[in-house]
Amino acid sequence: MTPDDARAFLNDLPRFAGEAGTGYQPGLERIRVLLAAMDDPHEHFRSVHVAGTNGKGSTASFLAAISTAAGKKTGLHTSPELFDLTERMRIDGAPPPDDWLASAVSRFRNAIADAGATFFEAIVALSFLYFAEENVDLAVVEVGLGGRLDATNVLRSPAAALVTRVGRDHTALLGNTLPEITREKAGIVKSGVPVLVGKNEAAAREVVRSAAEQRDAPWHYVPEEVSVKQRRNDGTLLNVCSPHRRYERLAVGLPGDHQRENALLALRTAEEVLDVSAGAIRRGLAGVRELAGLRGRGEVIGRDPLVIVDAAHNPLGLRAALREARAETGRRDGRLYVLLGLLRDKDAPGIAKALAEAGATVCPAQLDAKRAQPADALARRLAETGVDVLESSGVVHEAAADLRRRIQPSDVLLATGSHHVVREVLRSTD
Repeated sequence: MTPDDARAFLNDLPRFAGEAGTGYQPGLERIRVLLAAMDDPHEHFRSVHVAGTNGKGSTASFLAAISTAAGKKTGLHTSPELFDLTERMRIDGAPPPDDWLASAVSRFRNAIADAGATFFEAIVALSFLYFAEENVDLAVVEVGLGGRLDATNVLRSPAAALVTRVGRDHTALLGNTLPEITREKAGIVKSGVPVLVGKNEAAAREVVRSAAEQRDAPWHYVPEEVSVKQRRNDGTLLNVCSPHRRYERLAVGLPGDHQRENALLALRTAEEVLDVSAGAIRRGLAGVRELAGLRGRGEVIGRDPLVIVDAAHNPLGLRAALREARAETGRRDGRLYVLLGLLRDKDAPGIAKALAEAGATVCPAQLDAKRAQPADALARRLAETGVDVLESSGVVHEAAADLRRRIQPSDVLLATGSHHVVREVLRSTD
């Protein structure tokens, strides 16, 4: 089997939530069968499990970067990928070699088929196999969807369970209310395993606290355990006082208050469950992009005009990205433009409201994706909500190029709404 054969086999597996082909099949039976055929690789490394609606990928990356900076061989499982599925299973920021992927899929393709595994389940199993075969010191594992029934929840005794900010996303699958959704996220809490929680509404916070108490799990609500003073308005330079240490002029490698929250959650986790120095925490938080291989989170790819790509895909995440983009607009005395593409299952009304409140001029673009929301329908929705809408130039890379020609050097362009948008814009500029 060649690497291309391996990718084709995996990409042919069912994967899309809510569509024929049963891409979303909650339950752990299939992943357990598949992992048993692999000799249960998830039992052979130490792990940290990360759930949440927004910020879980960034938090996982911050923590993995700290571990790598400390000299530990560190696995990182995240989703989705930007360019290649192997990005979901990185060690010290790098994906596995193609020959490993080809060999692993060749060895276990029958087991994947016999288990009836979905694409996500197969990727989770392969991630765990890779981490075990490479003898990682730690694996930081991001939940895919929810938590309780997510394939990653086969981790029985992680070193810590983290819950980032919880919001109303995937309501058709996880529940209609914040407590219902949070109960699914809190399904990763294990008996006696420390639980660290980032900034959250009281309703979500209490659900996780209750789950921790029921399982005799040590509880840490990070915003109550740290005091922070911003040294720079974009939140990337901080003075932090934690229960363990004081950190002066602590640099955070991703901009924005929301990324500050994610960084502090990773910092407290490192203090509680990883044997790392203050220097490793400093290097990890500052170097998260390089050390963890993270892209597409507030990433600046152009200066005049300023072009930012961010994979925010729900109202909570988009509001955070818009806050940072608007701040940049104010500093440059320009206008804010947004290149937007959405999948059909996203909260278009909530996203439209956030864009209207931000005063953004929006260009809807057509995603090259099976589940894409039509750009013309998105434009109508935005206009009905009072958003200033530009006529779309078609697919993402064409719309991005057209926008960059039309706007002024002092303006800011935010490309967002989906990993598909970020991928296509990065491809057109890399």
